[in-house]
Amino acid sequence: MMIKTQNTQSKIPNLKSKISQSPYQAYVYSYPHKTAYRPFTPPIYLPQLWTQQDRQALFLYIHIPFCEMRCGFCNLFTTVSHNEDFISQYVGTVQRQAQRMKAVLGNASFARFAIGGGTPTQLPIQHLETIFDIAENTMGAKLQEIQISVEVSPETATEEKLKLLRSHFVDRVSIGVQSFIDSEVLATQRRQSTTQVEAALTRIKAAGFPTLNIDLIYGLPGQTVDTWLQSIHAALRFQPEEIYLYPLYVRPLTGLGRTDQEWDDIRLACYRQGRSLLLSQGYTQVSMRMFQRVNLSPSSPPSPVYCCQADGMVGLGCGARSYTNTLHYSNEYAVGAKGIRDILQAYIQTPDELFEYAHYGFQLDAEEQRRRYILLSLLSHEGLNLVGYRQRFGSDVYADFPELSELLTLNLAIKDEEILQLTEFGIERSDTIGAWLFSDKVQKLMHGYELK
Repeated sequence: MMIKTQNTQSKIPNLKSKISQSPYQAYVYSYPHKTAYRPFTPPIYLPQLWTQQDRQALFLYIHIPFCEMRCGFCNLFTTVSHNEDFISQYVGTVQRQAQRMKAVLGNASFARFAIGGGTPTQLPIQHLETIFDIAENTMGAKLQEIQISVEVSPETATEEKLKLLRSHFVDRVSIGVQSFIDSEVLATQRRQSTTQVEAALTRIKAAGFPTLNIDLIYGLPGQTVDTWLQSIHAALRFQPEEIYLYPLYVRPLTGLGRTDQEWDDIRLACYRQGRSLLLSQGYTQVSMRMFQRVNLSPSSPPSPVYCCQADGMVGLGCGARSYTNTLHYSNEYAVGAKGIRDILQAYIQTPDELFEYAHYGFQLDAEEQRRRYILLSLLSHEGLNLVGYRQRFGSDVYADFPELSELLTLNLAIKDEEILQLTEFGIERSDTIGAWLFSDKVQKLMHGYELK
């Protein structure tokens, strides 16, 4: 079966020009982007959809849209305007949604579980306990047997909450530090001090989580390569199993989106120096952003393997996305405070029976399924397995997408036996390559999206 991609010939000469432009246009880590989602008319009945999906190695994700502050670079679906009553209503709605989704899924097994946001540990501890109860007792996730990740912040990583996470078998904690330089943090409108961050990291290490991930951002206002390397060295003192190095992307409706500064040169220099430093310290590069320490702790229990290219994802909570092979769906998306409040209020008021339907999302035809598989594979260190692609789709990837040969011509990728893998230069331009792989349909939808 040969898939004819739309406007293939126009894309081939464009890759070279795209690579010569800024490598920092927008994050690409999944496909399609949520701004390509649109309302379904009529809504799609989920029990019928999920019966066609392999449900033996699903990813369970619960979204908590609360933070103690709104960072200047943030475009996540999250709010700082909340109170105890509103939080109770939200958690209660997640419970109602979970009950319906469990009935929809029937006999399903979970290979991974994550709580993200927002900042999940912003929840009062009794509500955080309820979220774990929803995962285990409502959805049936076997927490002791699977990988569990939770996002925390320096302010909310209290001893009491960390103890709760460990008691529920959380084996990975991810903390957004961004910088260990107070002036750089202040420039992002983030409320934290280096002293507070180091105290939180000390508590996390003392709690004994098998995996600690630290997020850092390069390209911050006032940041230099030297101060960037200082932050990485500061992070390394806590021996994190993972470090994510994020470039600063300035986007509409975020606090920094109102500035006209360009950070390309400093971002590229920071990325290269930071990458070299981590590789010299025994880390391996998993993707453009993710670095993992080679000698990972073996204390985590073996768990079912989750394959992001093939297995489904069940999202609970207002900002969560759900994936099947043919459909991605969610609630509507917003960044502005009013848009987020309106969507959250609508979520809380959703009648139970409407949780059995997908109202908003994107349907993946045969071409879009192939594009997603290619993108998720290429942007990882594992690369695109050409044999695996043929087995999955019954066709040759170069016949389906001849433009991929441009990656080899431009030294963005190499072909080693049956693996197409990005080169060092290609990894550096991952977000550009990812966006280049978007279909015309997805690009038009994204360009036509009105950000709220």
